[in-house]
Amino acid sequence: MSLRQMEYFLTVVEEASFTRAAERLHVTQPALSHQIKALERETGGALLERLPRGARLTPMGRAFLPHAERSVRSAAQARRAARAAAGAEGGELHIATVHAIAVGILPDVFARWRGTHPGVGLVLHEYATTDALEEQIERGTADLAVGPPPRHWPGPVVPIGAEDIVLVVPFDDPLAGRSSVRLHELADRPWVRCAMEAVVEGRPFLDWACARAGFEPRTAVRTEHTSTAVRMAAAGVGVATAPAHVVRGAVGEDCAVLTADPPWVRELAVFSRVELTGAAAAFTALLGASRPPGDRDRGAR
Repeated sequence: MSLRQMEYFLTVVEEASFTRAAERLHVTQPALSHQIKALERETGGALLERLPRGARLTPMGRAFLPHAERSVRSAAQARRAARAAAGAEGGELHIATVHAIAVGILPDVFARWRGTHPGVGLVLHEYATTDALEEQIERGTADLAVGPPPRHWPGPVVPIGAEDIVLVVPFDDPLAGRSSVRLHELADRPWVRCAMEAVVEGRPFLDWACARAGFEPRTAVRTEHTSTAVRMAAAGVGVATAPAHVVRGAVGEDCAVLTADPPWVRELAVFSRVELTGAAAAFTALLGASRPPGDRDRGAR
């Protein structure tokens, strides 16, 4: 079976129609049907059920689909990596991360990259959770990921430092004049929770941390994005936790920031399915050099 046949198959699945797929691929419908039938002969059965007004997957097609997706993505990734490694005009480096890192860390790094590697474009893929991030990298969606180091990862993992997790309160909060606070002092406070909250030992980070301090957090609002949670906290809705770099990027000087006592720190790394070479290695080096010296030192421990 050929890569082209799998690309044709995926296009029919996405369009749910041989006619629309042929138009999108700029081929005749008989040529498309011929390639799909050849693929089905090699796989040993029908992958698509032909309907009067479209097409849908057969049970065999549903089993074949994720493998075809991975093969096509891997081929596209190989093309991108080859062009990016050569610094070719039009080459692309696909980078996956979670929203908080995309907002707080990557903008400055991307700007520096454009100054040093103008011929290699960057494509950013953002995900809500670290689980989704790791799953997408395993599927070959991007060339590398930036996030907390994954457990039991089979490919390269390069530490790049750490991020401080801080507490956010409004300026008129009684604690606003302090630099740090012990978590048990917040036992009676409402909290703004984020769907992107890290998971520690199988529990959302705040539940885990508050349980260690002897109480269960009372949730006032749940948000989708970390930057939204910070805005809510700055307005007085409740206390929020967020990476320090997100607080600076999301609200500037519009809120008070407290350090937890003891401090909360989350390690960060670049990880990939394959060896980091060419543009991927250069981006990783730039990202590591862009982290504050204290963060890089702490992350190395």
